[in-house]
Amino acid sequence: MMDYDKYLNKAIRDIPLSPIEKVSLLAKEVGDCIVLGVGEPDFKTPWRIREAGIQALEKGKTWYSPGLGLMPLKRAICEYQKRRFRLDYSPEEVMVTVGGSEGIDMLFRCMLNPGDEVILPTPCYVSYDPIARLCGAKVVEIPLKQENNFRLTADELKAAITDKTKILVLPFPANPTGAIMEEQDLLAIADVIRDTDIFVMTDEIYAELTYGEYQHVSFASIPGMRERTVVINGFSKAYAMTGWRLGYAMGPKPIIDCMATLHQVAVICAPTTSQYAAVVAMNECDDEIDAMRRQYDMRRRFLINELNSIGLPCYNAQGAFYVFADIRGTGMTSEEFCERLIRRNRVAVIPGNAFGKAGEGFVRISYSYSLDHLMEATKRIAEFLNDLKENK
Repeated sequence: MMDYDKYLNKAIRDIPLSPIEKVSLLAKEVGDCIVLGVGEPDFKTPWRIREAGIQALEKGKTWYSPGLGLMPLKRAICEYQKRRFRLDYSPEEVMVTVGGSEGIDMLFRCMLNPGDEVILPTPCYVSYDPIARLCGAKVVEIPLKQENNFRLTADELKAAITDKTKILVLPFPANPTGAIMEEQDLLAIADVIRDTDIFVMTDEIYAELTYGEYQHVSFASIPGMRERTVVINGFSKAYAMTGWRLGYAMGPKPIIDCMATLHQVAVICAPTTSQYAAVVAMNECDDEIDAMRRQYDMRRRFLINELNSIGLPCYNAQGAFYVFADIRGTGMTSEEFCERLIRRNRVAVIPGNAFGKAGEGFVRISYSYSLDHLMEATKRIAEFLNDLKENK
């Protein structure tokens, strides 16, 4: 029998099964679960966007696009970023990618050498750490604190910097915590790195999903930071286009050119049909973004109030479509809580430790689901917590 392990890349083999996958498998095994785990909008892609994709197919626009993306789309991205976030980029500083995740991968592979260090505020999106490690880099985690609303502070950053620090990841608005960074927070971070050689990757996939009086501010808009920042963004969250697999990266042309070289070797181009649809998304769908945001905000306020009232404390998350509920009072680990909740009351949420060690003691609950689902889920969670109290 073939020993396939000896043929496989050891670094990839050593990536453990994510607790997210464990929860998904268990939910399928138990069946009849309310699943509040996947970070995917429950809205359909707006009709104007779908229609543009259909028309592109009907007209036979199914060939390869230019490697860096269709020029009308790159222009539309530049206009959108200027209109919404005060960012001024030229099409030559933009690369269209296969989802935002490809942009993260391309940037890390283009910039990191073995022994470089990547500073990663955690809890955070699950892909940053393994991609950095596959590049031979060392990941330096900064555990963010609930009492700081899971924001990165200047003092925390100073303490993590060494002479090997190459990249700082700023993943705000944040998955899984829903945390945001306001302009004064970003100015303090900029002051720390201004006289260093540290580069910044800012993942802004949830930039349109912020609530209350807060409006997203990009780190690239902070004076002096544009030349040392690559902005990763995409269409999956704000436009409910997860399956279209389309994102983009914006940054200094020498960095984008290097990423484009790797992109052309590994991917060739992003899906052409998706790009034609995305032009309409950028140019015509600000109102659809705003309508979906209002719905998310209503669900956010409902979920936070309900969870707090039944004994799962939640801070007032102001971004993305997640709450990060504190389950430490139950005496269970994050994974134990999630497993027992699925088996006893058929609700699936994600253990916080899936997003780094700092997430232990919390669970991520997504409100990218209907209000009916959230109402039934919180009812079941309340029953679960009551049973725990009675059996103590």
